[in-house]
Order: sequence, then structure tokens, then C-alpha cells
Amino acid sequence: MAPISSFAALRRLASATVNGLLPIGLALTLIVPAAAQAPSGSSAEPTLHLIPMPRTLTLREIQQLPAGVHIVCDSCLADSEDRFAAEDLADSLTGRGVPTSNPAGFEIRLNRLADHPDPAFTPAMKAEGYTINVAPNLLTVTADTATGLFYGTQTVKQLIEASPSTKPILHAATITDWPAMQYRGLDDDLSRGPITTLEFQKHLIRTMAAYKLNLYSPYFEHTNAYATDPLFAPPGGSISPADAAQLVAYARHFHITIVPEQEAFGHLHHNLTWEQYQPLAETPHGAVLAPAQPGSLALTTRMLTQLAAEYPSPFLHIGADETVDLGLGQTKADVDARTLAPVYLDFMQRIVTALQPLNRKLLFWGDIAQDAPDLLKTLPLSFKQSTIAIAWVYSPEARGYDRFLTPFTNAGFETWVAPSVNNFRKVYPNNNLALANIQQFVRDGQRLGSTGALNTIWDDDGDALINQDWYGILFGAAAAWQKGESSIPQFQQSFAQVFHNDQTGKLNQAQIELMAAHAIMKDQAKVGDATTNIFWLDPLSKDGQKIAAEFRPYTHDVRLHAEAALTLIAQARAAAGPNAQPPPPPRAHAASGLKTSITAAAEATPPSAAPIAAIPTTLYDAQAYGAATSNLLEPDAVDAMEVGARRIDLIGLTFQLSDEIVQGYQRAYALQGTTDKKQRASVARELSDINGINGRIEDIRDTYALLRDMYASAWLRSNRPYALRPVLEHFDYTIATWQSRSDKLRSALRQWNDTHTLPPASDLGLPATLSTN
Repeated sequence: MAPISSFAALRRLASATVNGLLPIGLALTLIVPAAAQAPSGSSAEPTLHLIPMPRTLTLREIQQLPAGVHIVCDSCLADSEDRFAAEDLADSLTGRGVPTSNPAGFEIRLNRLADHPDPAFTPAMKAEGYTINVAPNLLTVTADTATGLFYGTQTVKQLIEASPSTKPILHAATITDWPAMQYRGLDDDLSRGPITTLEFQKHLIRTMAAYKLNLYSPYFEHTNAYATDPLFAPPGGSISPADAAQLVAYARHFHITIVPEQEAFGHLHHNLTWEQYQPLAETPHGAVLAPAQPGSLALTTRMLTQLAAEYPSPFLHIGADETVDLGLGQTKADVDARTLAPVYLDFMQRIVTALQPLNRKLLFWGDIAQDAPDLLKTLPLSFKQSTIAIAWVYSPEARGYDRFLTPFTNAGFETWVAPSVNNFRKVYPNNNLALANIQQFVRDGQRLGSTGALNTIWDDDGDALINQDWYGILFGAAAAWQKGESSIPQFQQSFAQVFHNDQTGKLNQAQIELMAAHAIMKDQAKVGDATTNIFWLDPLSKDGQKIAAEFRPYTHDVRLHAEAALTLIAQARAAAGPNAQPPPPPRAHAASGLKTSITAAAEATPPSAAPIAAIPTTLYDAQAYGAATSNLLEPDAVDAMEVGARRIDLIGLTFQLSDEIVQGYQRAYALQGTTDKKQRASVARELSDINGINGRIEDIRDTYALLRDMYASAWLRSNRPYALRPVLEHFDYTIATWQSRSDKLRSALRQWNDTHTLPPASDLGLPATLSTN
């Protein structure tokens, strides 16, 4: 049969198949459209960039794709999941400019194992594995399941290198691949500030699936909208049942299960500040439920019951970590009598029993229970079979991670591991810590039999930008899929090429430069890494002067690394070439030609997930000035990295200029009694250098102001406006602080002009001298 050359024809074929109008077994052929011609032949094989790396891989000769590719799928007419995988592949390649509409293109054939036996297939591969084989003008992907076929097509996407400035090629390879861990997920904090838009969550789902993650866990404390408890959800800052329904339907096509996490014991401060819930709080306006209060279990049951109805996954996550108030209030006498662990685990057992009718396996964080290994062994088998203990540790551990897992494995629990992208309370994630933590924790988890890895994003101070987190997210995906200890250098050499289509690799080096800046601040200056605390810290304050004494010798090197990252970002954008077309609006899903349930759901997007154009704009226009002007992929992530690099540079600059302000005023103050004209002129010059045009204060004020608008723009490209205001107020307060200093110094200049005297530095809010160690 002739190739199908349009998605409209595909829809007609799919409809006809449903109505029984086409013979069974008819092959469906999709054509990926073509662009510029390229000479045929092969060339030397460069480094192959893949995330995750397959289990086994043998490189073959590079194939030029002068006529594009066409995708042949026998099962696509009868199987909507296979059809989706084929369309997703076609749509991705089309978007990258792979040549179009030519039946003579290189053939990519998608096979089901039942129809096309492959001797390389083992039982371990059947659930999610696939093989890729190559022959002249042919690549075949074979899988036993729709999930495996989908993952095979994700690898094919990465094997084809294409961009507007290069001619497409196929890095041909023979691959046998399947995951090391059954569950590979991301826990996404939606309770401490940023609440992503529904459209961004769909983008997150698509991207997670592209790197073979299969579980997404939105984290709720008070931000899920509960019909039974409507006070919790802040207006404009919560996930509604309609949001949940759309996301579940959308994720299903990408083979991702959504597992909601609702804190069911601790971390409920926002819920318990409401007066009517005060009787349930362990301590007044605290964060922990009092187990002895009947209403505590009832509240937990109500919340989890609604989530079970909205998210039809085999799991629910009940949190239950960091119950730090337990034993300090209503249960003090009980904890004093029995100790903490029995009281904690008794309530956990009551929660599990109450939720049994939901028929879900319950995930819980392991940090409290891990300290009672003997007690864990005595728990009923029914409790162990109903739960999965998730050990969480968010930093590298020189001693390894066994001690966080063995209390549960020795007691007969199934376990998962939870590392972190290390984004919390930082202006940019510290990937030195994130990569080592992910690598080693997942490695140890695999060795000890953990069935899942749940990487985590935490927005502790409400300042984090999720578009800064992709580096850690993708390495987490690689580590959970790959067997054993995943290679950090291998990942670092491939990230930019795979995620951004940056064939120069300059964005790889930019990430390393930011890691170097973090390392200097943490390991040499010992002021912590590039935290939001030091970003907001006033260097002229008492605390700021203490930090300045430690940080002063290292500001130069920190700034050079941050500025090297900014330079590399600019070079990568330039090398990718200008984007001649304005960026398209977000699409409902990759296979946009199909009118599926996903498309229909997107058309009903509620106001809470409105496109960015409907959100109040900022003074900084990223579409005009950001990475979207280039052909780099994921431009919002590039812009978020730029914001992070600029904030790190500003940390160093602010401390440097603050030192110069103190020294300059000290010199001026020392000369206030002079009658020498040249010395008097130098006083005026010192004051002008501090507070005049292009003065130190203006430099700081203006740089914070620019970053304020760049930050707001980056926020609104992934998040709802909710919770942006407190961060912007922090910017505005900081800008106002420096403006106030400017006003005081302007008054001091008038005093100098009138009387040739100056007020003491303390009157201006300045230290008299620089602090020292």
C-alpha cells in the first residue's frame, strides 16, 4: 500500500479500522516530512549522546538521511498506544526539521514481538524493554508491550541528529535495552510557593517520558482542592479535580502513572492554622496531627479518599516525614511513656487500616521509622505488604546509603530511594551534590533490591524555578533506568546535545562552570553554596559583614565562573542560529494531529492553566531577548540557567561593591577636615563613586532591578502567578534598601557641600571599617 503522507489520512484510517473497513494486518506507514537535501554516504562516528544509555549498544555506520524517514507500524491501526508512539516520534522529528514527505526516506519499522520474534528478547525485557536493529535503509524497533515500543521510539529520537543548521543523520546502532528499576519517578513540590500551570505539567510529563521516567508524584500539603475541606486550597494556587482529570488522561498516553502525595501526619501547618482544625494540631498552629484526636484520622482519610478517586494509580503517597512536633504537645505524656517510635508507628498503622478500602499500596517517607529497626520487624505482615518505605537523603554520603535502607529491608519492607536535584534554597541547583547523591543512592538502592527511585524537587523558600532543575531530573532518569552506578562524566558530555540540541556542548560546560562557583562558595569560602540566603543578605549589615570576611577572597573566582557560564550560554545561542519563526504556543501533546482525549482535554483548559499570554507580563520580554530567539531546544531552561548565573554573579558583585563603598566612605570621612582643594575634590569624587551616576549603589540597585524582571518572566513561563508576589517583594525590598542608602548619601553630599563635614558611617547605615576574620 502507498505511504500515508498526512495525519488527516491517519485519522481516516484509524476511524475506518474502528469501523472494520480495512483488512486486519494492513501496515500503516507514516511519513516524516523532509527539508534540505544532504549527500548520501557515511562519515566517521562522533561521540554518541544518549540519555539514558542503553543496556547494550553496538555502533554501526552513520546513515545520512537526505530523503527523511518514513515510519512503518503494523500494529498502529489496531492499537492506539502504538499509533501514539509512532505519531510522537514523527512529530518530534518533524519539529527538528527532518526531511518531509518522501516515501523513499529511510524506513523506521515499529514491531511487536508477538508478530516479529527477536531472539535477543529475554523475560526481563518484556514489560518495558525493546531492541533496535539496523540493516541497509532500515531500522527496526521491537517490543513486547506498548510501553516498550514507546521507549524504543524515544531512543530513536536521540539517535537522529538534526537541526536547522545541520543535515540530519542517523547514528545507527544495535541496541538491547530494559530498565534496572521498575518505578522511575519524580516527586514535585507543589506546596511551598511555585504551583506550575497545567500546560507546564503536561510539558513536564512529555519530557519525563522522553527520558523513560514512568511516575510523577505531585506533593501536596494544602494545595489540592478538597471538596470536604475547602478552606485549605489557596485561590489561584491549588490543583482542582478538573486539573487532575486532564493530567491523568494526558499522562496515560505517555506511560506515566500519577501518584499524588498528600501529607497525612506532618507538614500540615497551612491546614492547621485554620481555627476549626486547631483541635487536631499536636501543638498550637503547628504542623503535625495529634494521633489521639479522632478527627486527625478522619481528616487524613477524607483527603486520601478524594485523591484515590481522582488519580487511579496503584499507589498513594501519605508522606509522614519530619513529624518534629510529635510528643511536644497533646501526645507528650504518651511519647514520654512509650517513646516516639511506637506512637508514630501506631498512628501509621491506623492510617493504613483506614485506607485499606481504597485498595492502594501506600508509600511513606522512611526518616522517622528508620530509627526503630527492631520495632519495624515486629509490625504486622499486613502493614508491610500494604506499604513501601521510601528512604530519602539529599546529599552525598561518604559511608553510602545502606543504613537508610537496611532497617526496612531487614524487616521485610519493599523500598524505594529518593535523592534530590538539590535545588532547595539555592539560586541555582548545586549539581555537585545532586549528581553524586543521585548516582550513589540509586546505585545502593539497586544493590539492596529497591524497586523504585523517586527523585525529588523541593521549593523550600518559594524561590525555586523548575526550569533550572532539568539537569538533575535527567540524570535521575538515567540512573534509575541504567544498571549499577551511572557515569556522571558520560551524562555531562551528553546533556546539552540531547536536551537542548546544542551540538557545540557549550551548555554542558556552562553547567560545569556553575558547579565550580557552588564548590568555591561551599568548600573554599565555607559560606554555604549559592543560596538564596546569601543572595538576599545585605553585605553592609552585621551578619553580612561576618560573611564578607569569609567570602571576600573568593568573590573574584566565583564571579569568573558565573560569567563564564553566561558567555557559554551566549555562544551556544549564537551557534544554534537565529530562530526565524516565533515559538509556537504550547501544544496539547506531541502527536497534535490526532483528536484524542488529550486534545479534547486541552481544549477545555481552565483559567488556572491559561497560556502565558493571558498572564500579566513583566518588563522583560524573553521572547524578544531570551533563548527562544535561537534554535536551541528547551529555551526556557536556558533562560532559567542564565537567571541562575546572573544571580550568582550578583552575589559576588554586591559583596565587592559593598567593600568599595565602605572603603570609599572611610577615605572621604578621614579627609573631611581638610582645607586642601585637591583633597576636598577627592572627597567629592569618593562620594560620587559611591552614589553618583554609574556609582556603586546604582550598579547594585540596577542589577537587582533587571534580575527582578528576568526572574518574574522565568517564573511565569512555568508557574501560575500565585506565590510570585513574596519573591518580588524581596527584590523590591532589596532595591529599596539600596535606594534608601542612596538618599542618605545624597544628604551627606549636601552636608559636605554646605559645611565640609560628613556624618559618621553609622548614621548612613554603613560599617566604619571592613570586617576581618
